[in-house]
Amino acid sequence: MKTFKGFSDSETFTQIPDSFFHKLLKEIDDAAELKVTLYFLWRAESMDGPFRALSRMDFDVKELGLSAEAITLGLEKAVRRGSLLTVKKEAVVYFLLNSPRGRAGVQAMESGKWSPTASAPPMERPNVFRLYEENIGPLTPMIADTLKDAEELYHAEWIAEAIELAVKNNKRNWKYCEAILKRWKDEGRHGKTNPRDARQGSERYTKSEFAEYLDG
Repeated sequence: MKTFKGFSDSETFTQIPDSFFHKLLKEIDDAAELKVTLYFLWRAESMDGPFRALSRMDFDVKELGLSAEAITLGLEKAVRRGSLLTVKKEAVVYFLLNSPRGRAGVQAMESGKWSPTASAPPMERPNVFRLYEENIGPLTPMIADTLKDAEELYHAEWIAEAIELAVKNNKRNWKYCEAILKRWKDEGRHGKTNPRDARQGSERYTKSEFAEYLDG
């Protein structure tokens, strides 16, 4: 079991309906169903507009720690239980909370009065300073200045991806992260590039151009 480092005093909190604890918590005995239900409540909390819906693709495999199949089964159980509602719009299946707002959203979609124009907003990522402290090491004044400069040069997701690779390859130092970032920048990647493409590219160079940071 991986040890949790604890909650910080700078994070936000998600509102959970009281009925979740009074009724659902004792009834749900499947981990996947519990995870997707809580995940929906968290993601929906940050959405704007009168209706809040998530598509199947909005349930992130990595964040949930579940396989795609387990997520699908968890969602099916949540729908059968009645905690989540489902509606299909233009070949996309959406999930809404079974609440007055959610039921109104289903009706609005079915009647053509409302149609989601995009997926749920991206999940909030930790800022670069907290990412560094949690994964690389203590934040010194010199490192803080370096990270500020990096934020001016590189997309936030790139920095997060680079730190993730440093941890994965057991090379917890900024020099390694910076080598990855410079390579992505030199190859013409920019802030609008798909982060998955960036990750695939970084993995190609992990054992070659960045070998000096992996060996020894």
